[in-house]
Amino acid sequence: MRTTDLLAALEREGDLLTAAAERAGWDAPVPSCPGWAVRDLLTHQGHVHRWAARNVAERLSARTPRGTEAVPDGELAAWFRAGHRELLDVLERAPEDMECWTFLNGSPTPRHFWARRQAHETAIHRVDAELAAGEPLSPFAPGVAVDGVDELLAGFHTRFRSRVRSERPRTLAVRATDEPGAVWTVLISTEPPRVSRPEVAGAAGVAECEISGRAAELYPALWNRLPYEGVLAVTGDAAVAGLWRETSGI
Repeated sequence: MRTTDLLAALEREGDLLTAAAERAGWDAPVPSCPGWAVRDLLTHQGHVHRWAARNVAERLSARTPRGTEAVPDGELAAWFRAGHRELLDVLERAPEDMECWTFLNGSPTPRHFWARRQAHETAIHRVDAELAAGEPLSPFAPGVAVDGVDELLAGFHTRFRSRVRSERPRTLAVRATDEPGAVWTVLISTEPPRVSRPEVAGAAGVAECEISGRAAELYPALWNRLPYEGVLAVTGDAAVAGLWRETSGI
C-alpha cells in the first residue's frame, strides 16, 4: 500500500476505535485481550500513537520506552483523539526520505513503516473495541486486510523472536480467497519462518496445509481476534495449522 493510503486507513481506524470504545463503555471487558477493560485498550493505543509520533518527529535512532501513565476516564476520549491527530500530522509532514528507528522488514522507508505499523496496530485494536461493544466488525478499507496479513507474516514472523518453530520442516500456505494473488507460503523450521509471496495468482506451491478465507476475516483471525472455526478453511495436514495457532501469538 502507498503511504497516503495507509495514512487514510490510520485516520479511519482511529476514529472507528474511539467511537466503538465510547459505545462499549470504559469498564467493558475486551474479550480478545483477556484482563483488559476498554479503558486499558484505549490508553494502550493512545500511548502507542504518541510513542510512534515521537520516533518520527524526533528522528530517534533507537528504541525508547512508551508511556504508561493512566488517564482519567473523563479525559480519555479527548486524550486519545489528540494523540491520534498528532501522529497523523507528524506522519503527513515527514519527508519520505527521513531516517529513524524501525523494527520490521517490508517497508521501503521509515515513514512508510510507521504509517503501516500504526494503521494495522490501530485496526486490530479497533476490532478489539468492536468486540467489546458486542458489535459486528466494520469493514476494512480496500487493501488494508491483505496488507495486514502481509505485515504479520513477512514482517513479524520472519524476525528471530517469532516463536513459530518446528524440528521437522513444515510448509503452510495462507490464502485470501477474494483477492487475486494474495497467497503466502510459510516455511517453518528451527529457524525464523521464511515467507514468500508468489506473483502468480493461485500459485502457492506445494504446502502441507492451507489456511484460507476472505481477506477481511483472514486478517483478524490470524491476529487471534476471530476463531478459525466457521470463519476460515483449513485443508491438508491440520497439525500444521495447529502449530501455527499455538505459537504465532504476538
